[in-house]
Amino acid sequence: MGNGLSDQTSILSSLPSFQSFHIVILGLDCAGKTTVLYRLQFNEFVNTVPTKGFNTEKIKVTLGNSKTVTFHFWDVGGQEKLRPLWKSYTRCTDGIVFVVDSVDVERMEEAKTELHKITRISENQGVPVLIVANKQDLRNSLSLSEIEKLLAMGELSSSTPWHLQPSCAIIGDGLKEGLEKLHDMIIKRRKMLRQQKKKR
Repeated sequence: MGNGLSDQTSILSSLPSFQSFHIVILGLDCAGKTTVLYRLQFNEFVNTVPTKGFNTEKIKVTLGNSKTVTFHFWDVGGQEKLRPLWKSYTRCTDGIVFVVDSVDVERMEEAKTELHKITRISENQGVPVLIVANKQDLRNSLSLSEIEKLLAMGELSSSTPWHLQPSCAIIGDGLKEGLEKLHDMIIKRRKMLRQQKKKR
């Protein structure tokens, strides 16, 4: 998909948005980042090509408590030459979605390095991370516990809240549940930051 910007229109789009969250989708190339984005946008599979820059979409999602939330997603290309640009997109982000290919055992170490690198940047300290374990529908996919171990999730900073979500982006399994967890982590962080400001 190109570097286009579109806004899904509905009756709700004319109403003022109560909450909007800036979310960056990162991960190695071919992990399924753009498939995740367009499954959320159109609720159908969209055939994609490797992202050469970024894709951005504003998507309204109804969460479990029937609250409609607007997520402004930035899906950034995962090729090695583009990864130094990731930190530009994570400035002032509310959350990070890090997509991993559950079948690609050989690149899990590379994914771990990039995940830890982006979460250790000072501006990203404390930013909630949703790790989407994509392609869980495939027979030879790693289990969640194997992925958690290979990504060394326990070594992330204690200030970084995270959730590992099994998914299949092609059919959308697990994506909404993952967004609900990410939303909860973001709300919790915002409350904590407000309390810290009041104490100053």
